[in-house]
Amino acid sequence: MLTTLSQSDWAARARAVLPGGGFGNFDPTLFIREGQGSRVWDEDGKEYVDLLIGSGPMLLGHGHPEVLEAVAEQLPRGMTFFANNAAGVELAEEICRAVPCAEQIRYVSSGGEADMYAIRLARAFTGRDRIVKFEGGYHGMSAEAQMSLAPARMVNFPQAVPDSAGIPESVRAEMLIAPFNDPDYIRSLLAEHGHKVAAIIVEPLQRIIPPEPGFLQLLREEADKYGIVLIFDEIVTGFRLAYGGAQEVYGVRPDIATLGKIIGGGFPLAAIAGRADIMAHFDKAAVGADKWLMQLGTLSGNPVAAVAGLKTMEILRRDGQYDHLRDNGRRLMAMASAALTSQGVAHRVVGDPTLFEVVFTRGGVRDYRDVFGADTARGTQFNKVLMQEGLFKSPGKTYPSLALTEDDFAVAEAAYAKAAAAIAQS
Repeated sequence: MLTTLSQSDWAARARAVLPGGGFGNFDPTLFIREGQGSRVWDEDGKEYVDLLIGSGPMLLGHGHPEVLEAVAEQLPRGMTFFANNAAGVELAEEICRAVPCAEQIRYVSSGGEADMYAIRLARAFTGRDRIVKFEGGYHGMSAEAQMSLAPARMVNFPQAVPDSAGIPESVRAEMLIAPFNDPDYIRSLLAEHGHKVAAIIVEPLQRIIPPEPGFLQLLREEADKYGIVLIFDEIVTGFRLAYGGAQEVYGVRPDIATLGKIIGGGFPLAAIAGRADIMAHFDKAAVGADKWLMQLGTLSGNPVAAVAGLKTMEILRRDGQYDHLRDNGRRLMAMASAALTSQGVAHRVVGDPTLFEVVFTRGGVRDYRDVFGADTARGTQFNKVLMQEGLFKSPGKTYPSLALTEDDFAVAEAAYAKAAAAIAQS
């Protein structure tokens, strides 16, 4: 399919109507025209192996025929109702079967909304205000989440550093920031502040950094000790690390989990899932007006997103899907490491086979400051060459999918070799 406008034409049009010339998500000079299976094409017709997959949702690849069929059946029946629908109930039932902590769920449209409401829910349930967050953890765009997400200056814990303008100083005062994977610090922090803390919110796999053995279990124990709500942000890890998410992989059950990306099958859908007694605060009749958490959304539980999510999850339940996904990830990890090792480039491949990245460092990577202290210039160059050589990916993550083919692995191997050589020569 040919287009009459180039990417530079579209970029010029975008700059006139979009701040920064883009949607705020990715390189604003790159415009994706279409995706099929494991590949995407930009507006200039360049083809890429897609290792971004929409920042995670397209685990099956683009345009999966069974998902398209489910969506096509729903569209003539209605696209949204602002009312209950059967598909949304069926999807909620399946989420509750799959996710260990999920006794009930409440739908929203984005992961950021889910995290915002999870924090508010914990405050409603406990009657407390303070929130513990880990430096470098990503939990959307709320004022609380934008504290110490990616600070450029390192300050003493538990002081919070705002990552955005427009956040009231009062929000900073209620946030306590801790280093990931540091059990001694979290114990000391909660010994001082635990009885004022409503929630600990954590990505069980923080960006690309796995939890060290026992760390998540410690959070569970400390939360129980002080009556704190433990929130797992599973927007990324849910239905990716395993069908039951990080809770299944690591064997630790939070009180609340937030879910998104995969549960919508490529459409806007997210959810807060948790214990029934906590989730009851969404029900005014159950808790009364004073303890009720008001939440509504025009597209919450949208039936098109629900049927896409249901079909996606049905496919993921089939035998061997997660073994196949992990095999795909391991192959990519091995290719990247082999290419860099052959060139004598110091690096670590950090993460899980379902989600990982190359970090240019000689040391270990256990928290945000280890990533921040790595050779980011090399990382930027490495990712730039990968894009030039046909791998479409985030600057900070690699998302394998189930759609990858042998031809895709051949492209990836060549791209990793070219990028490693470029790094070695720089």
